[in-house]
Amino acid sequence: MCDALAQPLRAKRVRRTSCVMAKSAEDLWAQRIQVSPVIAGGQPHIAGHCITVQNVAIWRERLGLSAEEIAAAFGLRLVDVNAALSYYLAHRSEIEQAIQADETLVNELRSRTPSKLR
Repeated sequence: MCDALAQPLRAKRVRRTSCVMAKSAEDLWAQRIQVSPVIAGGQPHIAGHCITVQNVAIWRERLGLSAEEIAAAFGLRLVDVNAALSYYLAHRSEIEQAIQADETLVNELRSRTPSKLR
């Protein structure tokens, strides 16, 4: 193969590998995780979806679903689920506080409102 043909092939390979290189967590979050006051009550969520980081954390940590299972069940890309899990691990205390606050609210509402099914 002559150098004139090999040069573009080498350049393409370099471009492809540079796109695959690992980015920092903040870069990944900036692309995949959003916080908007009009979506999901202002909670961090997967970009383009109403699925919150808190939901993903509960499915993974409490229900034991794998990242692949979460992605398949909710029509997400695996990179989105991994970004949500990474965000959760970096912001674990505040997300756990939000989960606890939600559980407290649910328990309070259950105690005030008797079930019509019982």
